[in-house]
Amino acid sequence: MDQLTDVFAAMAHPSRRAIMSRLAKGPARFSDVAQDFDTALNAVTKHLKVMERAGLIERTRKGREVFISLRPEPMREAADWIHRYEQFWTERLDIFQQHFKDKREKH
Repeated sequence: MDQLTDVFAAMAHPSRRAIMSRLAKGPARFSDVAQDFDTALNAVTKHLKVMERAGLIERTRKGREVFISLRPEPMREAADWIHRYEQFWTERLDIFQQHFKDKREKH
C-alpha cells in the first residue's frame, strides 16, 4: 500500500502529470523535460525524485546525458485500485436508480 500512496501523491501534482504526459511520448533527456517548465531546475529535480520514489520513472545515463523514461506499471496498479471502487459505486448507483424507478411506478 505504501507504493500506491506514493503513486497517488506523485500523480496529484499538475507539474508531475505534465511530466508524465511528456514521457508518455517516449524517453527524454532531463534538459528536455525541464525546458517545458517555468521553474528552476531544482524544482524539476524534486518533482522527478518524487516520481522516481513512486516508481513512475527511471533514469538511465548515456554518456553525459540522463534520459528519463516513464514506467507504467505503478499507474496500472493505481488504475486497478480505482476500478474496484468504480464497480462498487456503479452498483450502488444502479440500486439507487432502481429504488426511485420503483417508487415512481407505484405512484
